[in-house]
Amino acid sequence: MTDPMAAAARLNPIPFWFLRHGETDWNAQGLSQGSTDIPLTAVGLHQARRAARTLQGMGIATILASPLSRARVTAEIAAEALGLPVGLDADLREVAFGEQEGQPMGDWYDDWIAGRYTPARAESFAALLARATAAVNRATAKPAPVLVVAHGALFRALRLALGHEPNVRTPNALPIRCEPPTDGSGRVWRVTPAALAPEAAA
Repeated sequence: MTDPMAAAARLNPIPFWFLRHGETDWNAQGLSQGSTDIPLTAVGLHQARRAARTLQGMGIATILASPLSRARVTAEIAAEALGLPVGLDADLREVAFGEQEGQPMGDWYDDWIAGRYTPARAESFAALLARATAAVNRATAKPAPVLVVAHGALFRALRLALGHEPNVRTPNALPIRCEPPTDGSGRVWRVTPAALAPEAAA
C-alpha cells in the first residue's frame, strides 16, 4: 500500500494478537460509540468468555488493553483464563467521535479515513492512526506474544498500518493474529481471524 499515512505509521515487525471487545447495547443498535464508556451486554460477556477459551494455548505472555470498560472487562476475562495481569494503555482507547457519538453509524467513515471530514469535536483519523501505532509498538516491545484488546475504529487505523483496506468492520470478540510479511518489506501483514472455541456446555 502506498498511502502516505500508512507509510508514516510503521509497526514493529513483531506478530501480535488483536481482540475487539465484546458486544455492547450501542453495538447491537448500530450506534457510534467512540469514547463514550458503554458496558458489555450479557451477549458481550459471553463473547468475551468464548474468545478467552480460544486464546488458551496460544502462548500469550502479555495483555494490554484500552481503559474503556468494554475493552478492559473483555481483557480481564481473557486474563483470568490465561493467568495473566492486564496492563492499560490510554492510547488504545477508542477514537473520540464527537457529535457522532450515540448516532446511527453513517456512510461518512470513508471521508473520515481520507481526511475529508472529521465530525465536530472528534479526533482525526490521522491522529488515531499515530497513537494506535505508537501504542501497539509499545505493546510489542513487551514479552511476546502480546494480546491487544481494544476497539473497532482503532483497528480500522491499524488495518491501514498493516497494509490492508481500513474501512472494514471488525467482529466483536474475535481474536485476530497479525503477522509481519516474511519478505522484510513491512508492507502487507497477514491478518488471520482465529477459529473460535466451541460453545461451552450449558
